[in-house]
Amino acid sequence: MSSAVVEPTPSLFHNPLLRYFAATRPAFLSASLTAVLLGLASARHDNVQPHLGLAVITLLLALLVHAAVNVLNDYYDALNGTDEANTERLFPFTGGSRFIQNGVLSRAQTAIYGYLLLSLAILGGCWLVLEVGTGLLWIGMVGLFIGWAYSATPLKLNSRGLGEFCVLSGFLGVVIGADYVQRQTFSLTPFLVGLPYALLATNLLFINQFPDRKADAAAGKHHWVVRLPLPLAAKIYPIIAGLALVAIVAMNAAGTLPAVALLSALPLLFSFRAAVILARHAGTPAALLPAIRLTLIAMLSHGILMAGLLLWSRS
Repeated sequence: MSSAVVEPTPSLFHNPLLRYFAATRPAFLSASLTAVLLGLASARHDNVQPHLGLAVITLLLALLVHAAVNVLNDYYDALNGTDEANTERLFPFTGGSRFIQNGVLSRAQTAIYGYLLLSLAILGGCWLVLEVGTGLLWIGMVGLFIGWAYSATPLKLNSRGLGEFCVLSGFLGVVIGADYVQRQTFSLTPFLVGLPYALLATNLLFINQFPDRKADAAAGKHHWVVRLPLPLAAKIYPIIAGLALVAIVAMNAAGTLPAVALLSALPLLFSFRAAVILARHAGTPAALLPAIRLTLIAMLSHGILMAGLLLWSRS
């Protein structure tokens, strides 16, 4: 195992507040932060008057849901044994948070904490629905279900090859939901704005499954990286990145996004560099760390750049 970051241990987390905060994997919550920014930028681009208070609440709830999903994923992966058996993990990107495996939190503490976070998100979401309309209720219900069912028994959607669909629809839902809170009605704009970002987020999940492949297969997590031969699985990554590029170019050509939004495709160069690394080293987990980092950079930089360009060129 190769890791540039020290894994959590009880000695590192004497402070319970720090311990539970770190258990949410806060660095990775930036994915939801960026999705919310895209949704807010989508609404503002269409000259929707901003509601700053609602924007802050939207962001907090999105982060809360993402945190709950991270914690519950750790719990259910501890139950099926995949994180315990994962000797080829690339911490902190794959193999879970290691809080359970390294004795920082027990399984029971992790489960209670995850469901507490989810419950708080539901309560906050219900209040927000009363403020902005029932359309948000459907977005929230679908998002919460997907986030829970991704790893929770009995559905375990990722183990059934539906993990990529969960991530794609989940992050697209965050963009649409953040836009809806501002606009208080549905629009095509956030779907168009969020689709490339959601595809890049899907690629992050996809490439993270390569180092976990052996442990996941032993635990019965039959996602597509487990099901397919490695050379064929590696070819899916550039296809997903290519779809994100096609979406950006096609929407620009159709005039549904401002011309300057085409610049948001530049970070996809990181994705295609990562695809080359993956094709060469799909079976060598330790060699995939640069590709995973490039995938994360591509996703976040595209999302932030797209949001900034939409605000700069708002109609």
